[in-house]
Formats: sequence, structure tokens, C-alpha cells
Amino acid sequence: MDRRTYLKSGGGVLVGGLLAGCSGGDSGGEATTTTADTETETETEVTADPTATTETAEATAEPTVPETVVIGSDIPYRPFEYETTSGDLTGFDVDIAAAVFEDQLGIDYEFQPTSFDSIIPSLNNGNFRIIMSAMTINDERDEEVDFSDPYFTAYQTVIVREDSSISARADLEGETVGVQKGTTGAGAATGLQEEFGGDLSINEYDQINGAFQALLNGQVNAVINDNTVNAEFANEQDGVVFLKGDGVAADSDQDAPPYLTLTIESYGIAFREDDDEFLERVNEALATIRENGTYDEVYSEYFAG
Repeated sequence: MDRRTYLKSGGGVLVGGLLAGCSGGDSGGEATTTTADTETETETEVTADPTATTETAEATAEPTVPETVVIGSDIPYRPFEYETTSGDLTGFDVDIAAAVFEDQLGIDYEFQPTSFDSIIPSLNNGNFRIIMSAMTINDERDEEVDFSDPYFTAYQTVIVREDSSISARADLEGETVGVQKGTTGAGAATGLQEEFGGDLSINEYDQINGAFQALLNGQVNAVINDNTVNAEFANEQDGVVFLKGDGVAADSDQDAPPYLTLTIESYGIAFREDDDEFLERVNEALATIRENGTYDEVYSEYFAG
């Protein structure tokens, strides 16, 4: 299969036993029988065939490592996952998926486009096996899913129009910012709103491209989003720059980027909470591609430095 193709329709997908573990029914040991003549009910013990039960469980359980793993992802989110002009899927997450699943685990993979604000419920409903979507690991999400070991460090940052009067963090007070729904960028904006006593308006968009377009159109005065995605847009768009200033990265022990950072975050691959064995295998694969230099090769293809 072409590893850069993906599922453009989210419905009706049955891949590698993906949905097999989602069905079930009552498995009680009693049945109720009604006798017409006496109009009374009696309970009769039903003895289950243990062999049949075992076979049924084996048939419905998801394999530890599927033949094809379906990956939920919010697309487009350049440079992590996005379509080329020819319609192929590419990006940092896509190449890391190739290294982990094809090269290390020897299985196929497919990306399934999914709205980010509903991506965790979709995972837990069995619509796909995992999430790879530049997803930040945090306590709130960790209550609903399990995460792999971190595979990327990111920062929440602010971009503005170059001709804007906004030149510092404090200048955001009273302004309107754009964010993507369900993201940690939206959370960072809410934090600023609280810091400013409510004097910050937040416009939410289904995809980050909507927030970027709103910035260009003057519908918002700034966009709060992951640094690498903001950088990709700012580098391609004249008249858009990062908001300068010290932030949480400057206060930490790690090297700080030359712009305002509102948060320090780590991305992880999300799994359903009952998928421990597959998660362990993926963690092993992630460790291997870091050790053998593959991770650095992929990183250098998409990010400078």
C-alpha cells in the first residue's frame, strides 16, 4: 500500500479487527421461561459451554498488534499532517508513523481525518485504534486515554500581524484571539482571559487554518497555537510574526525559543485505556527509532535546528 494515502471518509471502516472488540451483550447465567398454562415465570440455570465462550472472546478481541492500524488525526495541521497538492498525506507525524509501524512493527497504517474536538470520544468509541495528531499529554486527557512516551516538545505561542499594535503579552488584554477548538492553545487563551479578568475575546475554529485566515482578514488580532505550526504559517505568509517576550520556556532550564511561550508541552500517541500491550510495543519502537537515528532524520526534514 502507499503509506501516504489515507481514509478520506470516516464512515464504514473495518480494518484489522478494529471494530471487533466494540460489540457485546449480556452474558448472565440465567434465562427466564414463561409457562402459558400457569402464567407463572420460572428461572432455569443455563450452563455455558466454556470452549464456546473462549472462542467467542478470542474472535471479538482486538489483536495486540493489528495487521493495519487506523490512526485518528486532525488534518490539516501542517507540518505534522497535511495533504500535498497531489493529494498525498505527509508530515512529521506521518513519517514517524511509517518508522514506528512499518519499519519497526512490520504493519500497515492508515490515517483517518477526524475533528480534533471530538477525537478522544471517537477513539474510545472504536472508530480507530490510536490517535497521532500532535496531541499534548495533559492530566485531563490522561483521564480518558493512555499516552505513549513523549515524542515531541512544543510550546503554545502567539502570532500577530506585523503591523499590529500588539508587541507584548500585556497588549493582548482587550483583544480578540483565534484558537482551534479542543486544543491546548484554546486552554492557554482561557488562561490569559482569566489573567486579564475576562478582558479577552476568544474565537474558536474547527481547524487551525480557520484561525489563520481570520488573522489575515482582521477578524482576530492574534492566534494562539503550537509553535511549529505557527512557524510554518508565519514563514509562508508575509506580514505575520511571532509575539516576542519571555515566557515559561525562558523560566525553565531548557533552551528557550526567541519568542513568547505560554506553555511547555509534550506530544504523545493516544491509546484506549485497555490497549496496554500495543502501547508497550509502540513505546519500544519509539525508543528504537530514537536510538538508531531515524527520529533525528525525520525531525531534521521538518524542523530547523
